[in-house]
Amino acid sequence: MEEFITSLQAYHSDTAFNPWADYDPVCDLSPEAPLIRAANLKRYLSLRKNARFLFIAEGLGYQGGHFSGMAMTSERILLGFHPTVPPEVVLGEDWDYRRTSNPASPLLNRMQKEKGFNEPTATVMWGELAKQGLAPFQTILWNIFPFHPYKPSGLLTNRTPTPAELDTGILFARKLMELVPGMRVIAIGRKSAETLEKYGVPCEAVPHPSMGGAARFRAAVDLLFAKKS
Repeated sequence: MEEFITSLQAYHSDTAFNPWADYDPVCDLSPEAPLIRAANLKRYLSLRKNARFLFIAEGLGYQGGHFSGMAMTSERILLGFHPTVPPEVVLGEDWDYRRTSNPASPLLNRMQKEKGFNEPTATVMWGELAKQGLAPFQTILWNIFPFHPYKPSGLLTNRTPTPAELDTGILFARKLMELVPGMRVIAIGRKSAETLEKYGVPCEAVPHPSMGGAARFRAAVDLLFAKKS
C-alpha cells in the first residue's frame, strides 16, 4: 500500500491536480494538505483490504476527491456536516478528520467556507451503497484517471480526462486491483467502461450520476445487484 500511494504521489501534470502531492496556496489550508489527503487515502484503503466491490468513475472532481483525497467522497462528509453520510463510514472511528480547503480563500462560497466542499456525485454514490445494503468497508471507490483534471480557467473546475490520461490511469487501476484482488469491478460512466474494456479488464457498467443522470445511475445499480441476488 505504501508503494501504491508513493506511485500516485510521483505523478505530475500541468493540467491535472494531484491531491496527494500538489499544494495550492490559494485554496489549500496549509502546505500539509497533500499529506493529510495521502493519510486519508491510506486509511481508506487499509480499512478495505478485503473489499468485494470496486466502483470506478472517470476523474476526481474539485468538490470531492481534490480536497478529501478519496474518489466520490466530499470534504463535507469527512467534516461531519453531511446530512446523510457520517464520516465514520469512510474512515472509521478514532480518525483525525481535518479539512484541507482554506475557509479564508476568496474562491470559496459561504457554505464551502463554513462546511467544506460538497459533491453531488458523492452524495448519490454513498446513498446508493447504503441502499444496496453494502457494508462501507466492502467497497472501494476509485477513478480510471485517479487525479483531478481541470480546465485552463482554474483549479475549481472539472473536465473529462484525455485519452492519454486514461491510458495513464489504467496503470494505477491495475495496481489497486492487485492490492485488493478478487473485487467485482463496476465502471461508472462511458470513459471508465471503455478504458477498462480496451485494456481487457472485465467489468460491468452503469451510467454516471452527474449531469442529471442520478436516476439512471440508481436504476442501473438496482438492476445490477438484483441480477446477482
